[in-house]
Amino acid sequence: MGGVSVEQAFELFSAAAPEGWRVELIEGEICVTPPANGEHEEIVSEVNHQVGRKVRDDSLRNFTGIGLTVPGSSATGHVVPDLVIAPKGSFGDQEEWHEPSPILLVAEVTSDSTAAHDREKKIRGYARAGIPVYLLIDREEWQVTVYSEPSGDEYAKGAQHKMGLAVPLPAPLGFDLDTAEF
Repeated sequence: MGGVSVEQAFELFSAAAPEGWRVELIEGEICVTPPANGEHEEIVSEVNHQVGRKVRDDSLRNFTGIGLTVPGSSATGHVVPDLVIAPKGSFGDQEEWHEPSPILLVAEVTSDSTAAHDREKKIRGYARAGIPVYLLIDREEWQVTVYSEPSGDEYAKGAQHKMGLAVPLPAPLGFDLDTAEF
């Protein structure tokens, strides 16, 4: 693709992707991911359900499939987290890619095709964006990591928990996530 920038190539890939496929631009790399399997979606649904039950603040909402612009090594970075928790109305426009400033938590559930990015590059992007909590549910390692206190390219805290245990989520959420339901 001579003469085409990474961002332009990303737009071409995004336009040509089959329905249900996710195209992301992560630190200058175009990543194309097939639709998730059932186990992945069950976990995302369970987290979504628990957050909905336990968060008493009616002004918060859970979003799936929302596009975010995050800082990276390229001029732009575009990611689509598995789950986003943000105040109601945070994404009430017609834009495809949104600024992450209102977000309280992003969650990713690893898959064979996404695990490396979820464990490394996305952590840096979410930290740079100042997202307070990054919940990484790692199916291959069978653990849940709660990253908090973003600072520069990393999170100051990264509490790891074995899958199946209660996982405390820090403020601004402040409740335990029951991973035995995964």
